[in-house]
Amino acid sequence: MRLQEAIDQFINFVQFEKKQSKHSSTAYLGDLQQFSDYLQVTYQVADLAAYNHLQIRSWVAHLMQAGLTARSISRKISTLKSFYKFLLKQGWVEQNPMLKIILPKVSKKLPVFVEEKAMNQLLESRNFTDDFEGKRDALILHVYYGTGMRLSELIGLKVGDVDLYKMQLKVLGKRNKERIIPITTELHGLVEQFLVMRNQEGIVAIELFTRANGKPMYPNLVYKLVHKRLSSVTTIQKRSPHVLRHTYATHLLNNGADLNAIKELLGHANLSATQVYTHNSIERLKEVYKNKHPRS
Repeated sequence: MRLQEAIDQFINFVQFEKKQSKHSSTAYLGDLQQFSDYLQVTYQVADLAAYNHLQIRSWVAHLMQAGLTARSISRKISTLKSFYKFLLKQGWVEQNPMLKIILPKVSKKLPVFVEEKAMNQLLESRNFTDDFEGKRDALILHVYYGTGMRLSELIGLKVGDVDLYKMQLKVLGKRNKERIIPITTELHGLVEQFLVMRNQEGIVAIELFTRANGKPMYPNLVYKLVHKRLSSVTTIQKRSPHVLRHTYATHLLNNGADLNAIKELLGHANLSATQVYTHNSIERLKEVYKNKHPRS
């Protein structure tokens, strides 16, 4: 079988059978296309069976020479691992060459987050216009900070996922796993007001957040909105929607929330993914100690 044909089959598998997000399938495709291009240019062979762990190692070495970070290379290797598991299952390869590929050591970075004072400034109502887009943008930021959901989850949030009576949202996360997130009284009121405005504007889309013409939001639009708003209150380098997810988790932990509860709210598959936020809390404690202890 040709490598390109196998890649196409794998992308169809993750999209329609695994039902992974468009963002994930696009990332898979990008990694595998880079892999395929390198092999065909370097070895001039398109047949899947012609490649083994030696060619894969040469690709990894090529990525390192190109200056990619260990984190980026690890992600690409993880993509290949998923790809070869799929190939084995389909019977298109007899051995898994990824068993001989070692992930580069990745240093853990502390999650970047926005300080509470800056978040309060960001969410002040006077920062937003009273028209549809102003109310929508304000609610998007409140939902991010009030629920910690991912970008794909926010775009996929439907009007029917909002239960104002029970004061909660239903979120469809990774691997189609549903979770329930409670909302505050303030967020409840903002959602209620926004739904009224939607009706007044004649918007009948099933998605909660749309453009003014009623068409769905798209990732780059939300990213630009968040980046612009964060730029007005903070100088941190990363100003993405995911930073607001980190901010949600960090502020919960700093204010005494249980780590297991935060894990469930974020939709993490295991606790180790959530424990990274404890490092920020430890750094905060060190700062308090340094500033407050008489002998520090």
